[in-house]
Amino acid sequence: MSDALLDLAQVSVRLPPDADRAFAIADVSLRVHPDEIVCVVGESGSGKSMLANAVIRLLPPTVTMTGAVRLGGRDLAQLPEAAMRAIRGAEIGMVFQEPMAALNPIQTIGRQVGEVLRLHAGLSARARRDAMLAALTQVRLRDPLRASRSYPHQLSGGERQRAMIAMALALKPRLLIADEPTTALDVTTQAQILQLIRELQAQNQMGVLFITHDFGVVAEIADRVVVMQNGHLVEEGPVAAVINAPKHPYTQSLIAAVPKLRPAPGVPTQRSDDIILRVAHVTKSYRSAAGILRGKPTPGLDDVSVALMKGASLGIVGESGSGKSTLARCIVRLMQPDAGSMRLHDLEYASLSGRAMRRQIQRIQMVFQDTSGSLNPRKKVGDLVGQGLMVRGTRRHEAWRRAEELLAMVRLDPKAAHRYPHEFSGGQRQRIALARALAVEPEILVADEPVSALDVSVQAQVLALLADLRAKLGLSLIFITHDLRVAANVCDLVAVMQNGKVVESGETARVFANPAHPYTQALLDSIPGRDWNAAPH
Repeated sequence: MSDALLDLAQVSVRLPPDADRAFAIADVSLRVHPDEIVCVVGESGSGKSMLANAVIRLLPPTVTMTGAVRLGGRDLAQLPEAAMRAIRGAEIGMVFQEPMAALNPIQTIGRQVGEVLRLHAGLSARARRDAMLAALTQVRLRDPLRASRSYPHQLSGGERQRAMIAMALALKPRLLIADEPTTALDVTTQAQILQLIRELQAQNQMGVLFITHDFGVVAEIADRVVVMQNGHLVEEGPVAAVINAPKHPYTQSLIAAVPKLRPAPGVPTQRSDDIILRVAHVTKSYRSAAGILRGKPTPGLDDVSVALMKGASLGIVGESGSGKSTLARCIVRLMQPDAGSMRLHDLEYASLSGRAMRRQIQRIQMVFQDTSGSLNPRKKVGDLVGQGLMVRGTRRHEAWRRAEELLAMVRLDPKAAHRYPHEFSGGQRQRIALARALAVEPEILVADEPVSALDVSVQAQVLALLADLRAKLGLSLIFITHDLRVAANVCDLVAVMQNGKVVESGETARVFANPAHPYTQALLDSIPGRDWNAAPH
């Protein structure tokens, strides 16, 4: 193999004195060669993203970096900022984790890709436009011209990620850094993005430093793997050796936490044949901005029927835009369906309104995907968890006492009631959201992508907690997810949605073992690392 393209030698990043540990990265050395993909894996806080930021010199001003970061023999750590600005984009491309945060919301995609070409290539306006459209075409956006004229919010998650990749590769850099580029994408979009990165890497002979917490992605795309824990590099090697025969206990624990694509045999003991919730022939349409102008509704749900048995767990799976979250919001009456029936036990509640609706709907509670958006940052956790009780007339001090009990139930310190949401990690905020949903003692819990952005170990903890709460409280669960591994481990029943329709449903073990519908087959075939995941490890 040729000399290293990227060579990190004893790189350390010292944190401020008031941090909970001395170093974000401690004495890390690694290499990335041309035409090689190196995956850096580890839990949140392990130093993965800090490592990527150290390479491109985008570290916070409160930290101090030591060691050498050599790109083609030059030590980037010693270059002045003006020289680094010339290298970013031209020699090192960066794909950030969240395109909506990384892309400018008030500029079109074409303008943002063109800016990279204007700053680094010195092209004429016409040449920039041609190069910009060529870059968008290279990442296989279906309509590059439309995408170039669109703002970030007008594109899907997968399209935004492709636009980010186009921007990163517009100048054909020698090194691409991709920081969690497929997190929270559905499996088919994820598969497309991974294939795209692999193909572009091969075409351009790039080195790729790929940051991820998903071992399925590692199995799919990596040549070599670097495992980080608390800022330290604890294991490194060829992908097959690390994922099939990990040596370090930390690596072993991470791989053990990866959900297997094999539904557990049997069903929960709480399950019975009693139908607790029946959704029948529900339709829902909404009007986009274009639809308002043209008077054309956009279908969200099209004749959807599902049933949930008492004590069972029903998974709703499908791609982004398939109608999963719309169905969840209709079930909890955050949206009013246009037609159809929704029965809780023998009560038809789809047409209820006002106090009668609120009295019944408290029996169904929802846990949202984005805890940062669903937990009021200005309220203490005790008020957030006890809010439902206080709305029902419970005095504040009694609601707080119950909130502390619920926090203990979800395995948090009851003293957490006196803190604010931003003081907790993503996994801890998800536990707070669970406690809030359980406060009014619901019969049904609707969980909308509750673990999609969590690393594998925290994900395993939250899923184990959900299983424990179901057993203790006799909850019935509707679990919305695009991660089929998670669905296999959590759900007794599964309904597969495509374009607002349920195309297949039944026992999870049967549907995943023998999918009847081509769309279900395509979803299962798109799971990253599917073949590796099927093997015992």
